[in-house]
Amino acid sequence: MNAVLAVRQYVSKMIEDSGPGMKVLLMDRETVRRGIREGDEGWREVFGCAVLSPSGEFLSLRARCSFAVVFFSDFSNVISKSDVKSLAEADEQEVVAEVQEFYGDYIAVNPHVFSLNLLGCCQGRSWDPAHLSRTTQGLTALLLSLKKCPMIRYQLSSEPAKRLAECVKQVITKEYELFDFRRTEVPPLLLILDRSDDAITPLLNQWTYQAMVHELLGINNNRIDLSRVPGISKDLREVVLSAENDEFYANNMYLNFAEIGSNIKNLMEDFQRRKPKEQQKLESIADMKAFVENYPQFKKMSGTVAKHVTVVGELSRLVAERNLLEVSEVEQELACQNDHSSALQNVRRLLQSPRVAELDAARLVMLYALHYERHSSSALPGLLGELRGRGVPDRLRKLVPAVLEYGGKRVRGSELFSPKDAVAITKQFLKGLKGVENVYTQHQPLLQETLDQLIKGKLKESQFPYLGPNTLRDRPQDIIVFIIGGATYEEALTVFNLNRSNPGVRVVLGGTTIHNTKSFLEEVTASGFRGRSAESSQVTPRSSSRR
Repeated sequence: MNAVLAVRQYVSKMIEDSGPGMKVLLMDRETVRRGIREGDEGWREVFGCAVLSPSGEFLSLRARCSFAVVFFSDFSNVISKSDVKSLAEADEQEVVAEVQEFYGDYIAVNPHVFSLNLLGCCQGRSWDPAHLSRTTQGLTALLLSLKKCPMIRYQLSSEPAKRLAECVKQVITKEYELFDFRRTEVPPLLLILDRSDDAITPLLNQWTYQAMVHELLGINNNRIDLSRVPGISKDLREVVLSAENDEFYANNMYLNFAEIGSNIKNLMEDFQRRKPKEQQKLESIADMKAFVENYPQFKKMSGTVAKHVTVVGELSRLVAERNLLEVSEVEQELACQNDHSSALQNVRRLLQSPRVAELDAARLVMLYALHYERHSSSALPGLLGELRGRGVPDRLRKLVPAVLEYGGKRVRGSELFSPKDAVAITKQFLKGLKGVENVYTQHQPLLQETLDQLIKGKLKESQFPYLGPNTLRDRPQDIIVFIIGGATYEEALTVFNLNRSNPGVRVVLGGTTIHNTKSFLEEVTASGFRGRSAESSQVTPRSSSRR
């Protein structure tokens, strides 16, 4: 299962089906957001290929496309008969030769990761109707592009997960002919989860390359905005990080920051070794020919070196400026350990440090709140007061109770912090004996345990029931996981490692978006969890649990 390959094959087929000769590629705004580049719209009397989402916008776009002699309209999802009729009525120049459905109605981030770029998909604990419709479209498009007709399981503690499962099932039932794929011995499985079950993961600083870049700089459709980097050159104000055309990024995106620094050095040394050969004197026709043949490769390598040296340099600057090594160590303690006294002491120490940014200070208190909200000695009100005392804005302080409301113990269907049985306790003990390879990457997302149990056939149906009467008799092999409220690159790394370590098992991860800390906090706010005034926030230890 490869989301990138599926979309690429669709694009190739569109171009092939539109015939020989020069072509124009047109897209509506929604499709442009999904990362397909626009063609030159200035040519007349050529074959045109329009890639459109099945929304109302395609009609207005159609009216502007009358310059083409022959036009092929390709929709990125299932379209209704009424839409086809509307398109025919709008085609006054009779330029549309063919209409096809290609199911690429999602953003293929990595081969095993996809996103819908939706923020604030729910209002409280219920779907925003427009976002539910868009998510259903995107998820069914993913299934169709991968040629999977799955059985469906969902997180019982999440009403939005159940609702989405039902909507996807309705589409599969309605469009049964489209989902009539060759049967496999073990049917594929779609597992629908809710971000609120693990609010810890999107709040942590990251130390692998792709995740770290997204956390500190932000990745938007494979683009990185570097315009605020001190002294940045004009050609590096925006760069593209794509594993499809950047070998260094492909080989390093899941490595930790220390390894990246070493590999950057090796890349530069390799570049320097090649550089003199490329700039040798051009004394003959043969010299000139060799230079012309080698120059594109040299130029590409030069751009790669400049790009990654700039990105890694800016990451290093931010790590030092914001004291992120020390901050991250305490974050990991809050997420992975159960020593309340030590955690509280370390959080208070960092809250008093002028080197800790306001966002990082608030983030530490959020993590403390999620872990120790019901501890008998919870010091959350005092920590909120310390945030106020150091001048952290009210909008950030209000997010502490908002995050608790969004993903606190009262609403979680799983246990984030305490081992549930003797096996889990033994694993934790053995891990402690072995030591942690990297103190900054101790944390494992809840998704790791969920998928591990699923692959072993031990995921509890009482917590993750099937939709409908049928159940899998064998362990699943093809698994699509979708997280309502957004996935993270740390979870993408988890899936990457699971795919490598479990031959025969293929997992694809998707979400309404791909979060870093800032976008996750925007998600919480957009979903209506705004928190009370930070000064009035009180947490009562050991309050009764309510679902």
